[in-house]
Amino acid sequence: MKKKFLIILFCCISYIGFAQAEIGLEIGNIAPEINLQDKDGNMIPLSSLRGKVVLINFWAAGLRPCWQEIPNLVKIYNEYKDENFSIGNGFSIYGISLDKDKKLWANTIDKNKLSWINVSDVKSWKSETVKIYNIRAIPACFLIDGNGIIIAKNLRGKQMVVTLESYTERTY
Repeated sequence: MKKKFLIILFCCISYIGFAQAEIGLEIGNIAPEINLQDKDGNMIPLSSLRGKVVLINFWAAGLRPCWQEIPNLVKIYNEYKDENFSIGNGFSIYGISLDKDKKLWANTIDKNKLSWINVSDVKSWKSETVKIYNIRAIPACFLIDGNGIIIAKNLRGKQMVVTLESYTERTY
């Protein structure tokens, strides 16, 4: 009887331990996969950044609120890109441009020295990724942990810094 109980208990714990989060857009869900081209034509899947904390950032070079956010993103990226977090090692940004004009998009990346991953299908609001992520306005963002799980949405500036700081593993 005791042996049977232990086997059942082990099976239940194993099932719970292997249960995975659902793919979706809510906090606690696994962020849907994205696989788009960078400005040089290389396909870069979001999943290639697994292990890192990643900001999935929807933006457009031609939209004022987006380019006003660029200095904040540059500062945050440079400060946290090599940071160790309790939820991942390192930080990256996976920028998804909703521009129609590839030249404008590429020039904005170069001009502002956006050294993180920037991708686009140059289909603007008709992009399949926009539909999958239910994007209604930009800038829009999702912060995911090293396992691809959404931990926050639509953070900007100080909110982003406070959230990232809460997961750092710094020792003073």
